[in-house]
Amino acid sequence: MKKITAARMHGPKDLRLEQIEIPELEPDQILVKPKAVGICGSDISCFLGLSDEGRYDIAPYTPGHEWAGKVEAVGSAVTSIKVGDKVVGDCLCPCFKCDNCKDGKMPSVCENMDEIGFMPTSYGAMADLMITNEAYTHVIPDDWSYEMGALVENFNVGYWGVWGNGLDPDAQDICCIIGAGTIGLSAAMSCKASNATVFVIDPIEQRRETALKYGADYVLDPTACNVAEEVRRITGTDGATVLVECSGSDAGIQSCFDIAAPSARISAVGHSHDRMVPIRWEDFIWKTLTVKGSAGTKFWFPRTIRFMSKIKDTFDFDGLVTDRFAFKDIDKAFEYVLNNKETTQKVMLMFED
Repeated sequence: MKKITAARMHGPKDLRLEQIEIPELEPDQILVKPKAVGICGSDISCFLGLSDEGRYDIAPYTPGHEWAGKVEAVGSAVTSIKVGDKVVGDCLCPCFKCDNCKDGKMPSVCENMDEIGFMPTSYGAMADLMITNEAYTHVIPDDWSYEMGALVENFNVGYWGVWGNGLDPDAQDICCIIGAGTIGLSAAMSCKASNATVFVIDPIEQRRETALKYGADYVLDPTACNVAEEVRRITGTDGATVLVECSGSDAGIQSCFDIAAPSARISAVGHSHDRMVPIRWEDFIWKTLTVKGSAGTKFWFPRTIRFMSKIKDTFDFDGLVTDRFAFKDIDKAFEYVLNNKETTQKVMLMFED
């Protein structure tokens, strides 16, 4: 057993740096030294006790699901990854054995799903070292920064929300992205890669300004205008043909049905916990809308990595990281995210060699 320092979430507002032991590798496992780890909005929700996704009710766990690191060792049966590789990893990890997995369903409904960075049964990346499984670990190009690697999990969600959910935008589409967080910007870049017209909707001015650098042709403040009317006025059409809801807010969810053109495709990506959100059902029916939910992705990381490689000279991924903190200052990093929501995009924990 090897001792490491790891962040441990014990309960609401109870995050501690502690010494823990990690075991020897099993044949299909990989030992990774994290280099860059993003602090996600879901990490903050768990920290505040506003989400039950983080399972500290079972036992303390180590957060960190947006990560990139260097392989330190591999198990005896590992064949696709070698020591020294730069790697990233899935967040939702299916068992591949239960009835739902065998039936081809999404990892989010796996009967034995593990969730990296949220469960005491797995090793999150906010630690000196973490153990991953070969099936969920993916090599990134050597010319990528570790910070860009740590953005793969975020981009993976936004990219899946567009293409994995079958929105399939092309140059004639009008795409509306609700929410300009990192996942929203990922969805915007994914749509813009098809040369679609892209709107990004967010009430925060700095996020709207950032969106113009990451795929948005137009940005709108939903608190200052009627978004549906503005989209129709600017485009001279019946509204957006593609919508990706990335905010998870009541207002954002409701607005999709107003902004949508007839036969629009809608992807629901933003998390909404334990809330009932009223919508105008007649819009759903009479506009013949298609709405598809999205919780995690399936066999999507390799495609995401290839896609990001193709567009990395067009969009400055490292520029999405607005703030950096040393891992030892994790308490300051979480406090900073909590107090600077309007000026931060992605806050990253950095690890020494």
